[in-house]
Amino acid sequence: MSVAIVILNWNGKKLLEEFLPSIMQFSEGATIYMADNASSDDSVSFVSEKFPEIRIIQNKVNGGFSKGYNDALSSLS
Repeated sequence: MSVAIVILNWNGKKLLEEFLPSIMQFSEGATIYMADNASSDDSVSFVSEKFPEIRIIQNKVNGGFSKGYNDALSSLS
């Protein structure tokens, strides 16, 4: 069985700094994605540099919570 974790982000670098280490520690074997909802902070570069094993999906616009997840999930299939 394969497991994927999708994290939706919008300008959440500070939150990512806090919880990504735990996600990485307790998610061994899972594929982890961060779907970025057109952030204007440096969330994407932070994740790329500090957590290169996380796959990044960059949504071109911030369509909100539902659209962000739906766009991310549809890009995976």
